[in-house]
Amino acid sequence: MTAMINVVGAAVVDSLEQPSRLLAARRTAPPKFAGMWEFPGGKVEAGESAEAALHRELGEELGITVRLGREVDSGSPSGWPLNEQAVMRVWFAEVSEGEPQPLEDHDELRWVRLDGHEEVMELPWIPADLPIVRALLDRVAAAG
Repeated sequence: MTAMINVVGAAVVDSLEQPSRLLAARRTAPPKFAGMWEFPGGKVEAGESAEAALHRELGEELGITVRLGREVDSGSPSGWPLNEQAVMRVWFAEVSEGEPQPLEDHDELRWVRLDGHEEVMELPWIPADLPIVRALLDRVAAAG
């Protein structure tokens, strides 16, 4: 049996206290996901904590430093299932340094409004990220 791949992602919002916009990132690869939108992030390396991996990935992919907020609860201790081999944990995050740029793995970044849900749900999200998007919208609506 192969070990699960642990992936981390960030729901980068304009404010942890009162989020009104979410930063979505459009993938360039692999071909089956190119042009689809996702949460920025990536794989947790051996010996690295999930939070450290997220900080590293956001620096590499977007050139930003963030302040992490609460985790978007999946109802499972391992996280959101991406496929048979991988699970992802996602945290709310707010930019503390830098201006997000698509440096790696993405060709476009877009801030989308969270109110009303239409703008967020119009994007073609990677299918595995859709349940996380819906949960995030529910959390923001409940907190508002």
